[in-house]
Amino acid sequence: MTRNDDVWPTRMTVKTVAVAARQPEVGERFAAALRSAEHRPVTLVSTESLVARLGDDRNSIDLLILDLRLEPRGLALVEKIRAVATEQARLPILVFSGSVASTDEVRRLSTLGIAGYVNEHCAAQQILPALAPHLFPDSFNRRSSPRVTLGIPIAYRVGESLNSATTLGLSKGGVAIRTMTPPDLFSQVEVRFRLPGVKREIEAAARVTWTDARVGMGLQFERIDATDQAAVDDFVDQHLDSSDPSAP
Repeated sequence: MTRNDDVWPTRMTVKTVAVAARQPEVGERFAAALRSAEHRPVTLVSTESLVARLGDDRNSIDLLILDLRLEPRGLALVEKIRAVATEQARLPILVFSGSVASTDEVRRLSTLGIAGYVNEHCAAQQILPALAPHLFPDSFNRRSSPRVTLGIPIAYRVGESLNSATTLGLSKGGVAIRTMTPPDLFSQVEVRFRLPGVKREIEAAARVTWTDARVGMGLQFERIDATDQAAVDDFVDQHLDSSDPSAP
């Protein structure tokens, strides 16, 4: 289920994540988890290095995980970040929950557009699931990712295991599959399916972004032929479910 790279243009969903933590071991633990999913972590241990990195317009950041204790006044640090990252006004910021001093600080952080909180002491295997909604928001927010309800046969490979199943839905960025035995979150999966009315098979490399043993799993496309992507885009545009609240 693979094609040569010279005939399979790539569209990798690799995220650059800055982890700004006062304790280097915390930053390295999160960085290791991110690298295991082929993302690009940037570890920072001071306000100065963080501000310098945010000010580098050549290398944008997709997500910032922040330890408020980098500064004596954590709120002032967030305000400084928002002022510096003018080119990334919507930069999502997750705050280490242990660095929040009070409930009043939580209320004030909400006015600064904090996306959420993550436990800096969570187990290594829990890091990626905690970050997933912020790394792949389209896969977790139906309104931001219009999709079509679709039940067609699909073949998918995880490692050496080849499986057959039925799709639940399709969006321009991925596909949901009905299965009672989904693989681990962030597993790499190769899929092959044929859209109704389309003669050629669609092939893509994808990654598991959500699982539910009662329903199935969601896959985010990471590598797909440009022609196949165009076929998916056209199909979704033409068949948006009018009952789906995400449809325009």
